[in-house]
Amino acid sequence: MALHTQQSLSGFIASEPQQSFTENGDTRFYVRVGQPHFRREGDGSFTELEPTFHDLVAYRATADRALSQFAKGDSFIAEGYVRTFQVERDGAIIEREEFVAKKIGHDLARTNYDVERNRRPALSAEQDAPNTRPVAAPAQVRANTAVLGMGAGR
Repeated sequence: MALHTQQSLSGFIASEPQQSFTENGDTRFYVRVGQPHFRREGDGSFTELEPTFHDLVAYRATADRALSQFAKGDSFIAEGYVRTFQVERDGAIIEREEFVAKKIGHDLARTNYDVERNRRPALSAEQDAPNTRPVAAPAQVRANTAVLGMGAGR
């Protein structure tokens, strides 16, 4: 089976998350996100450059979860795609882009958090037969985030 990949985006939440709704009544999550940038110097060291800022949106269940889990300053990793669109500003047509996150979570390399798992029911002998594997219970994540240069998250 082929490996399925999509575009990814990582960075930090640069604005307070905003909730809105689509014409169909679906939840929409919107934030400005920052991406840190670095330049490698000739001696092997790195110089931190100014971050760039971009729009990130999510919809439906992903938006609902993101609204309850993310705060300004949190580090994240998202999977999705870039959507390009046009808007009119002061009579001129401007090309804009936003990252549409299908999946989004805290960046494990930059976030400390605890995972609270739901207890799994005991398996019967029939369910525990060879060649079957139980599916892991969904996890709820509570983030305790500290981002360098961004202050405390939650």
